Amino acid sequence: MSIALRDPPDLDKDAGSGIVARRAVMRWGWRLFRREWRQQLLVLGLLTAAVAAAIWGASAVTNVQLANPNYATFGTAAAQVTLPGADPNLAADIAAIQRRWGPADVIENQDITTVTTQSVQLRAENTHGHYNSPLVSLVSGTYPADPGQAALTSQVASRYGAHVGGAWKAAGTTWRVTGIVADPSNLADEFALVAPGQVRHPSQVIMLIGSPAVQRATSNGNVTLPGIPAAAAVTVPNANSGGISPAVLVLVVEVLGLVLIGLVSVAGFSVMAQRRLRALGMLSAIGATERNLRLVMIAGGLAVGVAAALAGAAVGFAAWFAYVPTLQQATGHVVDAANLPWWAFAIGVVLAIATSVLASRRPAKTMAAVPVVAALSGRPAPPKAVHRSALPGVIVFAAGVACLAFADGLAGVDGGGPGHAPFLLAGLAATIVGVILLAPLAISVLAAGGRPRVPAAIRIALRDLVRYRARSGAALAATTFAVFLAMAICIVASIRFDNPLDWIGPNLSSSQLIFYAQQSPAPGQMIQLSPAQAARLGRQVDSLAASLHVRSAVPLESTGATLYQVGAQVHGPSNFTGTVYVATPQLLATYGIKASQIAPGTDFLTMRPGLAGRPHMEMIWGNATGCSGLCTGNRTEPGGDGGPPCTLSNGCLANPAIQTVSNLPGGTSAPNTVITQYAVSKYHLQPSLNGWLIQAPAPLTARQINAAKRLALADKVTFETRSDTPGLGEFADGGTALGIVIALGVLAASVGLIRSETARDLRTLTAVGASGATRRMITAATAGALGLLGAILGMAGALIAGLAWAHSSMSAVFGDLPLSNAAILLVGLPLVAAAAGWLLAGREPPLIARQPIE
Repeated sequence: MSIALRDPPDLDKDAGSGIVARRAVMRWGWRLFRREWRQQLLVLGLLTAAVAAAIWGASAVTNVQLANPNYATFGTAAAQVTLPGADPNLAADIAAIQRRWGPADVIENQDITTVTTQSVQLRAENTHGHYNSPLVSLVSGTYPADPGQAALTSQVASRYGAHVGGAWKAAGTTWRVTGIVADPSNLADEFALVAPGQVRHPSQVIMLIGSPAVQRATSNGNVTLPGIPAAAAVTVPNANSGGISPAVLVLVVEVLGLVLIGLVSVAGFSVMAQRRLRALGMLSAIGATERNLRLVMIAGGLAVGVAAALAGAAVGFAAWFAYVPTLQQATGHVVDAANLPWWAFAIGVVLAIATSVLASRRPAKTMAAVPVVAALSGRPAPPKAVHRSALPGVIVFAAGVACLAFADGLAGVDGGGPGHAPFLLAGLAATIVGVILLAPLAISVLAAGGRPRVPAAIRIALRDLVRYRARSGAALAATTFAVFLAMAICIVASIRFDNPLDWIGPNLSSSQLIFYAQQSPAPGQMIQLSPAQAARLGRQVDSLAASLHVRSAVPLESTGATLYQVGAQVHGPSNFTGTVYVATPQLLATYGIKASQIAPGTDFLTMRPGLAGRPHMEMIWGNATGCSGLCTGNRTEPGGDGGPPCTLSNGCLANPAIQTVSNLPGGTSAPNTVITQYAVSKYHLQPSLNGWLIQAPAPLTARQINAAKRLALADKVTFETRSDTPGLGEFADGGTALGIVIALGVLAASVGLIRSETARDLRTLTAVGASGATRRMITAATAGALGLLGAILGMAGALIAGLAWAHSSMSAVFGDLPLSNAAILLVGLPLVAAAAGWLLAGREPPLIARQPIE
């Protein structure tokens, strides 16, 4: 019996590709999706995660800050007038302001204390005022309306054991608690709310005004209003800066993620298209056009995208509403769960659906062009000629490199203005696209190395990468993209950490603690301790140091001298960031630095790499700058443009002698750069006590830090311990780890697709006696080859892009590049991929004796 295959009948063009045909193939595509959705779980899961992350992330960043940062202070008012409670004409002044500037919300505050050391404000205001709605809200119960009634915040009620309906004693009065209130814009605000007029002795009176006359008077930031009493202080809200919406940044991250997902999706849809090849051939045999065949696959991609978008939206919204209480507690203000960037959600959903459709379009076009006989036989389509993607890849990559060169590196960032930004963005996009287009060429080059002497398992793996280049090329492109991002993060981090003057990173080590010799009686106020107070605090700090097994704390002295760079182009502040301490004998002994190690005539010792060789340096002290060497904007430092000459009489020393000593501590607040006793004596500088450093032998525990905190609170001084600020190593390590994790995830998914498509060949190998080690070697070689190519292409692309962008500032960009992280990407990624492929493969395939039904 023979079957004759006939050519498709001559159908009318409109009938063959009309509405009826499109509806038929789309229904078939939908049925295939419902039947084979399990085979597309990878793409479904990735797209679902991308949409959910975009919705949750955009919602969170939109609500991290108040809708208007000025709500916490001004409510909806245009200005705030503050009157002292001791004003003898308080009532008359309030009335005069209201007559001149219209209605006002009057808030009377009285600081009260009860059985604890914590103070609480007794606050009287009209809860239904004109402008104070963002400052007070009712949580439960009722607002106070009569004398003797009060509503407490939850913190105050908990501290004093009060409850709604109970009594609360304060300010010489017993108040009946009517409700629980809160400041929606500042949940940490602790106060007791009473009816207007119930605060007998206010310590401060705040008036919120916002009439049209006030708005006109303060429209230009003016803080002087006519008719305001001399005792009053006027403040106006800060202008809200536009800037980039946080939701836009989330969308940018989502686009990068969708690019990665799209590349993996191409591989997934290619496998699905190969599985459907016979069915597509039968459909073509009965008269379907190539357009109809493409529509089958595109309809499947559309179904996947819509299903993933709906599932991702449901997961994202559920995660957001569950996260709202946590975010509210972390930010300290009420979060409106309905305050959402719906436009960002719509764009994110559309992008996810478009990613799925575009990913299915490429294999759809390839499979639709397969001849009918070849499709019915199930043979895979021949791979596209390499030059068809290599030549455009070279052109696009070259164009991207040229754009990056025109961006002018760090000079463009510092002073080039917005004109350089399009070149930078276009260059990055074109470079990434060019590297991705070159991926198939790299596969062919690697497969050419499959010589007869190479083990058979490795040759099979390399040839399969070429046979199924549609899948392997997409997998390699995704891996390359992940490595490119990781390497770019390392380069950017090295740029940010390169300037030795603008030193950033962790402030102290976990075993260091600094007490400062200044009191802070109020926020923003610093008062130097008297000699008697400093001596007493020094003894207490020494006692604390002894409890930490330290002989004594190290006094930190400073002279006001600092460093400044003049004339040379630098990328960041030219002033020294931090405090230059004095190299006292005790400080040097603490870090094992001997006097014999210091070269004669040295002015500074530093551990900051590159500071000793910095050109055009000056040491400035005293009133040389008029601002202790920390000026910004138009600088008038000696030796600078428009400033006096750098002479000793002007408090300036050109080209001070700086010696690098690695023993000094490296924290930004630690004595990482010190002025020598020689310089202090030669230039007649006057040291003064700045604080005490405790260098413990082991990391400080929570109990030890709490003991230091109690000491600081008792003397109203400030102290400092290690913060969570990351350094260059943390940034580079984080970027490297992120790139490796993403690349391994992509490789795992892609290698699984490639090996599943070659399941028939694997069954044949097993039937002729191939061992588990051979099967493991095939999978390991596939994963390792893709990992090695991805690492080479990604690193090469990132480095070439960086060289093109930084051609005018090479040392600033690559001077501090963490080579260990680059080595991990280049060597570690392929090794880990090969090891994972070896461990996860080797199981004998089922159904060796018969062909499974697809």
